[in-house]
Amino acid sequence: MATCPECDAEIEVDEFDVDKGDQLSCPECGSTLEVTGLTPIELDLALDDDEDDDLDEDDDLDEEEDEDEDEDDEQEDKDPDE
Repeated sequence: MATCPECDAEIEVDEFDVDKGDQLSCPECGSTLEVTGLTPIELDLALDDDEDDDLDEDDDLDEEEDEDEDEDDEQEDKDPDE
């Protein structure tokens, strides 16, 4: 037995039928859950594909901002008389 982290419902999961990283749905609330531990079975809310994409986009934006800052630093290091 495992517990849904969203609604605290008891979910019957056979530890021999699942692997870490597998996803399943809570029969009570419908949340998509990910198996995060096997002995005992631990479940956590799974990230939706949309959320994964959003995180990737945020990472890309952070990298672009870092590159811009590096370029600004290089320009400041140059002697303005050159």
